[in-house]
Formats: sequence, structure tokens, C-alpha cells
Amino acid sequence: MSYMEDIYGCHLLNTKRDGRQVKEFVGKYHVHILVRQGEMTFSDGKNIFKSIKGDLAIWQMSNTIQRVECSDDFEADVLLLSWQFLQQFNPEMVWASKGFVFIRINPSFHLDEEALRLIDGDFALFRNRLLMPDTGFKREILGRVMQIFIYDLWIVCQHGLSQMETSDNTARIFLRFLTLAQQNARTEREVAYYADKLCITPKYLSQVSRSVTGLPASQWIQFYAAFELVSLLDDTTKTLTEVSDLMHFENVSHFSRYVKKTLGKSPSEYRNK
Repeated sequence: MSYMEDIYGCHLLNTKRDGRQVKEFVGKYHVHILVRQGEMTFSDGKNIFKSIKGDLAIWQMSNTIQRVECSDDFEADVLLLSWQFLQQFNPEMVWASKGFVFIRINPSFHLDEEALRLIDGDFALFRNRLLMPDTGFKREILGRVMQIFIYDLWIVCQHGLSQMETSDNTARIFLRFLTLAQQNARTEREVAYYADKLCITPKYLSQVSRSVTGLPASQWIQFYAAFELVSLLDDTTKTLTEVSDLMHFENVSHFSRYVKKTLGKSPSEYRNK
């Protein structure tokens, strides 16, 4: 079975032991590379990055990773996570967005002793759980391991995020936008609303969003709106009309069209799944 056919949505390998090259997985998985020895260089289309022993490189599927070169003695543990696996088990939305921004700008960073201990422990946990037999809950167990890894990754990124918020004006604007979207996406789904709150034009906000993440501002608003939508639909004590009203849709028909476009199912189909 190839890695792309892996039914669990995640895999852990070692480049030397498994005879694989990290560039094989560009654009196929979210790739997390823990360098054990040697060095690796790569480009995100704008900058050149070098990863050495003790560094963690993360290639998001939306990143344009190219020009990957590894030294002859290069060795790394590589954690591969599929987009579907991440979507299903993502533990939290706000930090996920902030972590996405930080990693987009810093796809390779050094781990201090404590950070290396955390990530090493998570990789070991993945390795042990991937080796266990499937008793019917293996994917769910791996999903929980991934959640621990993601939380540890955010702990590692916290200092870098605080520095980025104060030193990078573009990133600071975008993170303020994310905070506003998280707070208001239930009722406000237009880019113009957030641009007005930030005292910038909608066009500039979209430029900022694309420069930081490669995605338009409207896509981030939709992410947060979908998060709110799913939360409300999962609460079956609320009628569909009540959910529509809470999300400030003009009428139930407009609400149903939005749900169908966003979730791929009508509200009733989503609840009946």
C-alpha cells in the first residue's frame, strides 16, 4: 500500500531507514520534517530556507515548496498528515489559524531542548500507535495523537507568534482580522465589514490575506462562519429557523443555499447524516 493510499490519513517514516526523499510528498500531505542530521534547503517561491539538525520544517499543502536539496548525510523523521485527517481532528480554530500564519511565514525553525523533547515525544507516540493492530478505533486514536501534537506545536510556536505580532505589520493586520472574524463570523460574512473595522479598504485586506496565507480574506471568513454553522447545526435543540436567525440570514431559503454551498449538504441532510 502506498502512502497516498493509507486509510488512516497519517504516516511516519525515516528518510534513511525507509529510503524515501522528502520532496516526494510535496503537495500530497502536510509534511512535518524533524531533521536528525545533515541539512536540507528549499524555497517557498519567495525565500530560501535551510534546515539543520534540531530544526522542524513544515510544508503546508497550500505552500509552493520547490528546489528541495538535501546533503548526502541528511536524515529526518517525516510525519505526513492528509488534509482530510487534519480537517476531521483539528482540535481548535483560533490557534489553528494563528499557527497556519506563523508556519506560512516560518516554514522552518529551530527547536530548543524543551521543544525538541515535546516533538520527539509526539513522534514516538505516533510511531507506537501506527504499529498497533487495528481494532476498529485506530484512526480515531491516531486523531487524538495528532491533537496532542498540534497543541504541542502551538506551544512551540507561541513565542514566535508574539514576536510576529509586534514586528511584522502585515502579519499583525492579518491576525487582527482573524480575531475579528472569529468574534463576528456568525453574523458578518462580508470582507467590507472587517476592512472597515481595521480602517483599511476591502481590496487592501484581501491583498494582506493573500500575501500572508495565499488565500483571500473571504475564504477565512467562510472558515469561521462554517465553524459557527456546524456548531449550531450540531445543537439539535435549535430548529433550522432558529439557526438561520442566529446567523442573521434574511430567510431560511437563503440560509439553506449557504449551508449547501459551504457544507455540501442541505441543513436537513447535514442533521440526518
